[in-house]
Order: sequence, then C-alpha cells, then structure tokens
Amino acid sequence: MSVPELIIKISFNFSVWLIRNLFSTKVTDTQLEALRQMEAGTLGKDIADCLDKHGIKMVPGFESHDLKHVLLDFKMTPLDEIRMQAFMLGNGNYSFACFAILLFGAILLPGKWRMFYNDFLAGRRTQAISGFTIEDYGSENTFLLRRQIRAKQVQNNFNMRYFVKAAAFTMIITGIFGMCFCLPFLFSSNLADLLGAGFPFVGGAILTVGGVLTLSQQLNYQKQGLMTKQPVNC
Repeated sequence: MSVPELIIKISFNFSVWLIRNLFSTKVTDTQLEALRQMEAGTLGKDIADCLDKHGIKMVPGFESHDLKHVLLDFKMTPLDEIRMQAFMLGNGNYSFACFAILLFGAILLPGKWRMFYNDFLAGRRTQAISGFTIEDYGSENTFLLRRQIRAKQVQNNFNMRYFVKAAAFTMIITGIFGMCFCLPFLFSSNLADLLGAGFPFVGGAILTVGGVLTLSQQLNYQKQGLMTKQPVNC
C-alpha cells in the first residue's frame, strides 16, 4: 500500500471510529446481525459477509454506503473507496460526503485521475442507485440486481462549471473543518492522538489550499470569458 493510500486508510478509520463513538450503534449492530441471517446470494447477506471478512462494523447513517460497495463490486480498499465516490458522482449523488471523499482521494492519488474519470463515466451510464436502501433491496439477489442496474443506460446532463465551483467550496469547507477539529489533538502528549490527528490535519490543509487554487482559477476563466464576450465597436 502506497503512502497516500495509507493516509486515506488512516483518515477513514479515524472517521469511522469517531462516528461510532459519537452515535449509538445499537440499531446498526442489530441490523448487521439480521443481515447475517439472510439467504446466501442476497444483497443483505453479501453485505454482512463483506463487513465480517474485513472486520468492519456498520456505521450509523452510512448503511447504504456498504450496500453500494457490494452492489457495485468495489473492494474495501482506499483506492476503491475513491473509485466508488467517482462512480456515485457520475450516478447523480451530489452529496457533501461524496464530493469531500472524492476530492481528498483525487488530491492524494493524482496518478489515478484517468481511472476515476472512467468510473465517473460508468456511473453516468448506470441506473441511479443513490436512493437504494438495505430495507428495500437487502432481500434481492445480488447478481441479478447488478445486471439490472447496468443494463439500463441512462444519460445525465452534467454542468462541469457548476461541479468545479461546488467541488472547490467543498474542499475549502471540508479542509477548514478538518483542521479545526484535529488541531486540539496535535498538542496532546499521546503519540496515538498525534498520529491519528496529524494525517487528517495535513489532508485538511491540502484540501483547503487545493480548493482556494481551484476557485481562483475558475474565477480567472470566468473573467477571461466575459472579456471575450464584450462586443467590439468598429
């Protein structure tokens, strides 16, 4: 595993640990146990098997995230996590989390941009699944459901200028929030706290700077566009 992927993995593990400690996990733990009892070959059973294989627990509020990993056949690795977000963005998921995770990964893994773009295009060609829930599709056959969503070709209108602006603001907000949250832990004498907060803090700084540069460049393009559209009196 490369250093950037390790940073992504540590950041994700810290986020999962934080959420599970801030919110009650009783409902998700009960739900996971119920999924383990489902028939083999169903989406619910495959989700439970995947989580158990990697020693991962369900995170409150992110249950559908695990569903997408299994349904879209993206592995539980740092690279595939970013690839899935690229796919979901193309599929129409314009959530804050999707933007933030994709941008974080894209900055740390610039050599994978072509792969992310291909995943984005694949998402555009696939039936929208952002509204899929375990409650609605957990009992469905995983193989047949995969065939169903990929057989339906969908064309989406995508405004790149709007995306770039939204992505830049998301980077700035996410970066600032991450740095502010991790800052107190950087003064701790505990090595675990320093390591756990250090990587996300650096990631937050990278996101903030990247967002500012992206937004600045976008504004320059707009100014140049306005200048070229001015009528010429002759």
